[in-house]
Amino acid sequence: MPQTPLSIPLDRTSPVPLYFQVAQELERRIMTGEIPAGTRLENEVVLAGRLGLSRPTLRQAIEYLVDRGMLVRKRGVGTQVVRPRVRRPVELSSLYDDLDRVGEQPRTRVLSLAVAAAPDPVAARMELSPGTEVYVIERLRLARDEPLALMRNHVPLGLVDLDEERLSASGLYQLLRGAGVTLKIASQSIGARNATAAEARALDEPRGAPLLTMDRVVYDDVGRVVEVGSHVYRASRYSFELTLTG
Repeated sequence: MPQTPLSIPLDRTSPVPLYFQVAQELERRIMTGEIPAGTRLENEVVLAGRLGLSRPTLRQAIEYLVDRGMLVRKRGVGTQVVRPRVRRPVELSSLYDDLDRVGEQPRTRVLSLAVAAAPDPVAARMELSPGTEVYVIERLRLARDEPLALMRNHVPLGLVDLDEERLSASGLYQLLRGAGVTLKIASQSIGARNATAAEARALDEPRGAPLLTMDRVVYDDVGRVVEVGSHVYRASRYSFELTLTG
């Protein structure tokens, strides 16, 4: 897409740094689709002059958005808007809820739903006897009709009635909460690995593409394990976001 002249109002009396005012406004326009993916920004010198900014100030704003995965610098092309990554806070929430909250239009394709004996390692994590039957759920989660994650979940029987129609229409945590389950705490590990051929096909990625992984065990308010999940996410479209305090 061609370069687009930008006009951004700046409050020079505000304590908010000018670079951050520019970055916030560009981020807003990208997230709302006002500046669509593929748009090329003007030359830094031209844009800085139009906005009345120094080139280092403008560059700081652009670098901020590059770091957030919203802009990319391409040799011979310039600075270009890319489809922003889904940035998910690491907290006890479902991917469906997180996507819905930021307007990413989540959709679920149920690949399989069965009642089967939990594999021994899963049964141990669920604090169940070997061979205990549980729900085994395989789903593909999409954001704006684009594949984002493959999710495998094990849920004890007797907590909630699950079927493909309900799982397609809602997030798993919504269904659990609707059945009166109070999600309290989770143990979670995050990692990375390369996609298998099957995962790459499902997620529309090349074979061996980097994937983010998340394994989670969720407990309710009386200490029962209510879910064991193992998910993989497209690293090109997804990131985890953590807030650290000292």
